[in-house]
Amino acid sequence: MTTEIVYKGELRCEMKHLNSGELVITDAPIDNHGKGQAFSPTDIVAAACGSCALTVMGIAARTHNILLDGTKVTVLKVMTSNPRKISEVHLDFYFPSNNYSQKEKDILEHTAKTCPVLLSLNKELKQDLKFHY
Repeated sequence: MTTEIVYKGELRCEMKHLNSGELVITDAPIDNHGKGQAFSPTDIVAAACGSCALTVMGIAARTHNILLDGTKVTVLKVMTSNPRKISEVHLDFYFPSNNYSQKEKDILEHTAKTCPVLLSLNKELKQDLKFHY
């Protein structure tokens, strides 16, 4: 097991990472009967896309000696209804000032696009990744 989740009431859950003891709270979003005071489960899925992409890019950067520290990704999640689900995830990557070669850009972009989270999602989900150097 990696996670234990407890329903706390009022559409709030507490997720505990069992190895570290770290806690994450989720709330239902305001547009779905919730308070929107924490990440919603779908927010976490979208955020995981960005976090996973940056993590595997970090592995590639370490392997190829590419400067990645300070890189930021912003995440936009688009929902649809009927059925209610994530229809689009937009990731915008902002890199620190550096003279990245085309080879380095290719490595980082390919790595981001093939991160395990993005590869695990439904093929119908629109994935829009943009890279700003």
